[in-house]
Amino acid sequence: MKNIAFIINPISGSKETQNTKRKLPKLIMQTLDMEQWLPNIVFTEYAGHATDLAHQYARMGFDAVVAVGGDGTVNEVARGLKDTNTALGILPMGSGNGFARHLNIPIRPQKAIEMINHSEPINVDYGLANGRLFVSTCGTGFDAVVADQFAGSKKRGFTTYLRSIVKDIFSYHSQTYHIVGDGIDVTHKAFLITFANANQWGYEAIIAPKASVQDGQMDIMLMSSNAILGGASLALRLFAGNIDNSYFMNTIRAKEVTLEREEVAPFHIDGDPVEMEKDIHIKIVADGLRVLVEKRF
Repeated sequence: MKNIAFIINPISGSKETQNTKRKLPKLIMQTLDMEQWLPNIVFTEYAGHATDLAHQYARMGFDAVVAVGGDGTVNEVARGLKDTNTALGILPMGSGNGFARHLNIPIRPQKAIEMINHSEPINVDYGLANGRLFVSTCGTGFDAVVADQFAGSKKRGFTTYLRSIVKDIFSYHSQTYHIVGDGIDVTHKAFLITFANANQWGYEAIIAPKASVQDGQMDIMLMSSNAILGGASLALRLFAGNIDNSYFMNTIRAKEVTLEREEVAPFHIDGDPVEMEKDIHIKIVADGLRVLVEKRF
């Protein structure tokens, strides 16, 4: 028997998703292979609680801890499990679910639980931005402004996300950035800069098509300051998975860089807005996290 904990964030995602979570303990007990797993189910009660719980379960030697929520919940649980032997599992029940989508984890809760029954742990990379962990992406520029707007919205979901984009896209002013380190010295006026460990922001919006969580590097995606001229084309490429081929995009690969900004501006980590210093040191920690994925036969 292997010990597994399910940490459920009751407030992530839409109201419909929140209602579904109340029924999750029963679904977990009905679907999980009890001959293989011994489950412990707990709901979070405050911001950061998932990190505290995950850290405790890792110290107790649990085989796996499952984050039940969105990318923010996954981030919190990963913070408690990084650099341990306890694997991160995911039941994606947030809004964007970017990390789960990158790992091909089913979005439907029952299918995600069934996957755990025939899963295996793999080692993946995680990132640090001024010491703050990210599993998927972090960045600054227009996407960070949208993340800030989205976080303050009462309603969640893709429609709300689109409204946040439309609200600010024509008034946003690009900033000039300097990226230095790992043999790189680039100055670029950019609409946005994304530092990608995984390939997407969420909602299948694939900002870094060639990003891998197992290559020890990040894909730094720089969108040109005049990207609004290619708005429709960029949007199509973003969801088609080939935005890196756009005239308005540049890609840099690196293990560790420093981002120097003209001024303090919004910054996001795994889609959540955070306060960050003007200059930001960003690096990838190779093989620092274990994650449950579909078993490869």
